[in-house]
Amino acid sequence: MFRVRLVFIGMVSVAVLGVLLFRRLEAMDGGTRPANDDAQRTPVLVELFTSEGCSDCPPADSLLERLDRSQPVSGAELIVLSEHVDYWNDIGWKDPYSSHEYSERQGAYAGKFGLGSVYTPQMVIDGRFEFVGSDERGAIRAIENATKAEKIPVKISSIHLESGNVVSLHVDAGQLPSSVAAGSAEVLIATADESDESHVSRGENAGRNLKHIAVLRSLTPVGTVNRSGEFSQDVRIHVNRENSGNVRFVAIVQEAPVGRVLGAGWARLSN
Repeated sequence: MFRVRLVFIGMVSVAVLGVLLFRRLEAMDGGTRPANDDAQRTPVLVELFTSEGCSDCPPADSLLERLDRSQPVSGAELIVLSEHVDYWNDIGWKDPYSSHEYSERQGAYAGKFGLGSVYTPQMVIDGRFEFVGSDERGAIRAIENATKAEKIPVKISSIHLESGNVVSLHVDAGQLPSSVAAGSAEVLIATADESDESHVSRGENAGRNLKHIAVLRSLTPVGTVNRSGEFSQDVRIHVNRENSGNVRFVAIVQEAPVGRVLGAGWARLSN
């Protein structure tokens, strides 16, 4: 049963050498690994609101990882984010990946969906569908519906680590189509750890080792798109210093404040 808490509302030897050389060049270029280069697949943003303090959340965390690894819906490119809320932090365990910002984002979704409160685990698909985060059938159904929507092309490129924990990248997004009622939409850059793990010593999950995928660490507005032309911009982002070699970057075009996701793309900076 999901938990409700009220809160503020992607010749053999010659071939092998070629592959190795390509990987070496890739590493020299900063390790950029674009994951949204298949034009035949529709990007779908999957957000999971979760907490290490919630005993119902680990099954949803596992589902998010399966969706990411197996990409089970034909025609869909699933771009996942694990967003850890902070309103479970007062019952014995402070989630080290939690942020009040993500609680507020979930609260805004609750208002959009007409919910009286927020709950964990909750999954939100493309800002359009919400359901209990461990509901695999519900997730597949929502993802299949999301692939039918028209999407703006979004691409992240030219990623490289500048110094310390600063990463520069380039974001491109198409202009808004006439079918979108809003005159503009927000461009957001999410940074997420590739994976994280905790040994929980207190609270509802005491004694458990919990693993997470694509853990959101920052969500930064970098501009807007409209009908006047395409969006193209260089961006500099601060990343988690301890995990700066294994980071996912997700560019999201979304109706403000938390409306429909109109486009998304991602890339990975790896060791």
